[in-house]
Amino acid sequence: MNIKNYTSGVAADRSVSKIEAILADIGASNINKNYENRRLVGITFVMQVNDKSLLFRLPAKADAVVIALKKTYKRLSPAIIRGIEEQSEKTAWKICCDWVEIQATLIKLEQAEFIEVFLPYVYNIEKQQTFFETIKERSYKALLN
Repeated sequence: MNIKNYTSGVAADRSVSKIEAILADIGASNINKNYENRRLVGITFVMQVNDKSLLFRLPAKADAVVIALKKTYKRLSPAIIRGIEEQSEKTAWKICCDWVEIQATLIKLEQAEFIEVFLPYVYNIEKQQTFFETIKERSYKALLN
């Protein structure tokens, strides 16, 4: 299987704690957890970019992981489905953690700027959309000018 961390034993809350620590280390503030139906679905934080406070939202899309993992089974019993759902949280947050750690390393090594790698996650609180979701909704027209 080519899904990174699909067997991760790292608890989701441990990955989230590490993400928070990494973000704080690179200068983020106001780090918050976002829940939907009592389920952790994202992390928001504020970062100073060119003397401006910008809000960012990092999602962990465990539902997408569930769909991908289900495709690897020929038969899905209720027990397997429960196991996949539990594993999806671990996998989604571990992938997010690995990604944040790699981006933070690039920033520290001056291989990339913070906004260069986190730009898709700039969050518009009024629209409740990231920058990526906004341009996707507009069929990526902002990229074609």
